[in-house]
Amino acid sequence: MMRFQTAYSTPPVVKNLIILNGLFFLAEIVLPGRMGDWLIERLGLFFWESGNFQIYQLVTSMFLHANFMHLFMNMFALWMFGRTLEYEMGSKRFLLYYMVTGIGAGLLQLGVTWIEVSSLHSAVAAGTASPYELAARIGSVTIGASGAVFGVLLAFGMMHPNAMLMLLIPPIPIKAKYFVIGYGLIELFLGVSGAQSGVAHFAHVGGMLWGFFLLRYWKKKGDIYY
Repeated sequence: MMRFQTAYSTPPVVKNLIILNGLFFLAEIVLPGRMGDWLIERLGLFFWESGNFQIYQLVTSMFLHANFMHLFMNMFALWMFGRTLEYEMGSKRFLLYYMVTGIGAGLLQLGVTWIEVSSLHSAVAAGTASPYELAARIGSVTIGASGAVFGVLLAFGMMHPNAMLMLLIPPIPIKAKYFVIGYGLIELFLGVSGAQSGVAHFAHVGGMLWGFFLLRYWKKKGDIYY
């Protein structure tokens, strides 16, 4: 019965997270005038030098998305992997895990932004960078559930390392542990190289890092087994 339930039903935390993310996105696109932009300006995660930063943005930014595909990919991954984890961890522990990895992702993103902004301050002073470039970096905003979703992927890979996943491109099977390791390394490379701008790759890495340490802590305490 549990196997059937896990495969075909959606437990409450995963279900409500998907609903909340959907409602926030709906608000972004249907509110009149600039209200959708206002939501991002107030609830997206800003760097603290921008003047828009609020501590609550570490949470609220997790429920905003740039477009439908951004939302769909995150929620599909949450639904695919989060259901099994919620049944195994329990709803309260899964929600705690999701929030910790999402907030941790935002914290790492802020740290990386601080390093980049500090470097740009020096470059502007030396005349090798434009003040507009500095202002753009300070004023950038991070939104999306990707950090928490990458934490979920990490947990699935650690708790079910030999589960077989089917890639879409190329269409080949791969064990979950190799998928997670490969995905994490790609995100780290893209973040360091800057090859794919406009994506918070370090937030993705941050979600995985916080997830790794939290799972190891729980395992050491005997709260979870894998």
